[in-house]
Amino acid sequence: MHRNKLLIVDDDTILQEQLNWALKKDFEIVQRFDRETALNAARSERPDLVLLDLHLPPTHALNDGLSNIGAIRRANPDSIIIVMTGDEKADTPLHVIEAGAYDYFRKPVDIRELHLIINRAVERQRIERENVRLRREIENRYSFSQIIGYSELMIDVFTAIHRVADSNATVIVRGESGTGKELVARAIHYNSSRSSGPFIGVNCAALPENLIEAELFGHEKGAFTGAAGMVEGRFERADGGTLFLDEIGTLGLPLQSKLLRVLEDREVTRLGGKRTIKVDIRLITATNENLEEAIAQGHFREDLYYRINVVPIYLPPLRDRREDIPLLLDHFIRRFCDEHRVRQKHIDQEAINYLMDYQWKGNVRELENLIQRLVVMTDDEIIGASHLPPHILNQPSAYKPDSPGIAPESKPVIPESGLSLDQELARYEYELLRSALDRTSGVKTKAAELLGLNKDKMKYLCKKYHL
Repeated sequence: MHRNKLLIVDDDTILQEQLNWALKKDFEIVQRFDRETALNAARSERPDLVLLDLHLPPTHALNDGLSNIGAIRRANPDSIIIVMTGDEKADTPLHVIEAGAYDYFRKPVDIRELHLIINRAVERQRIERENVRLRREIENRYSFSQIIGYSELMIDVFTAIHRVADSNATVIVRGESGTGKELVARAIHYNSSRSSGPFIGVNCAALPENLIEAELFGHEKGAFTGAAGMVEGRFERADGGTLFLDEIGTLGLPLQSKLLRVLEDREVTRLGGKRTIKVDIRLITATNENLEEAIAQGHFREDLYYRINVVPIYLPPLRDRREDIPLLLDHFIRRFCDEHRVRQKHIDQEAINYLMDYQWKGNVRELENLIQRLVVMTDDEIIGASHLPPHILNQPSAYKPDSPGIAPESKPVIPESGLSLDQELARYEYELLRSALDRTSGVKTKAAELLGLNKDKMKYLCKKYHL
C-alpha cells in the first residue's frame, strides 16, 4: 500500500521521536533537524507533506522561519507545508499562511489535532493531484495526436488547426456527422492561449427552440414559468475560454439575430434581465448543413454567416481518406484495449480489406463504435473478417485483390458513385507493404528487397502508413 512521505523538520529530538512514533504507521517518515539538511531533503526526497518548526536554529527568528517556508516551497512546489510554532503572537498564523504554508498548529503538540490537520492536507493534495491528472487526460485526449490521419486531406486540417489555434479568430468546422468536428474544436481550444479557461459545448439541434435561448443566454428568477432562480447561460460560463456551438444551422432566425448581436457587442443580457454582461469568448461553430443553400432559402442570416465563417475548416468524410483507416484501426484498438483492460488485440489483413472497402456513412464515429464492440466482444487475440458484422461483409466490393501482389481474375468493379484512383492505389500500396513486412517478420530491409525499394523509399512509405 502506498504511503505518503512526510518530512519532519525540528531541532527538538524528543518531539521528533514523539512525532515519528505517532505518525510512522501512516507515513514514510523523513527527519531533519536544521534548515540546510531540510532543504536538501525537500529536493531529493520529494516529500508529500512537511511538518516545519517555525523557529529553527541558529537564529530562531520569525523572519527566518517565514523565509524557510518559501525556500522549501521553491525546493519542492508540490509539498504541503504545515508549520509548528510555540509563538503566541496573534498575527503569527497570518504571516505563516501568507508565506505559503497550508496550515499551522501551536506547541505543545496535540496528536489528535495534528492528525486532523494532516488528514485535511492529504485529502486536499489528493484532490489537487486528481484535478491535475484529469486536466492532463483531457488535454491529451484532445491534443493534435488524437486526431488521426496522414492523408493529404487531414494534413490540410492539421495545418489549419495549428495556424488558427493561438489566434482569437472565429472558426467554423464543416463536415458530415461523425467526422470529428467537436474533436477539432477541442484541439483548437486546448492548444490555444485559452486552454486554462473553460470549453463549453452546446448541441443546438439537441435542445428545443423554447429552451435553447435560456440555455445560451441564461435567465433571471421569474423570467418564465419554472424559472425559480437565476441561471448563468453558456456564454457567461464560457467567459475566458471557448464556446462551441454544434449544428448552428438548426438555430431559428430570431435566435440568430441575438447571436449576431452578441458577436458584435461581446455582451449578453439574461432573459428577464436588464443588465448587460461582458463576455470574453472565442466562438467555434460547426455544421453538417449547406449554409449557403440555407441562406438562399431564407433560413439562415447572411450577415451571421459572414461573422462565423472567418476561418472555415473542412473535415473530409472517411470514405474520402481511406488510406487513414489502418491508422485509425491501430489507434482505436490500442485505446479500447487499454480502456477495457483486455490484452492487446490485432486485426488481420482480410478484415482490414473489408473495412477499407466499406462506405462508412457514419464516418469515424461509426468506425470507432465498431472497434470498441469488437475489442469487447471478441475473445480471440486476432480480429478477423469472421468477427465483422454482416452488413460490412456483404457490401458491394469495389476492388479487393485475392491476395497482395496477385491480380484478380476478373476486372475490378467501379461503383456507380465512382471512386478515387489515388485512394485505391494508396490502399493497394499499403496492403503490399503489410504483406512484405508479414513475410519478413517485420524486418524492413528484407521487405524493401522483396518490393524492389531502396532504404529511403521504404522508410518514407513506412512512415506514411504508420508501419
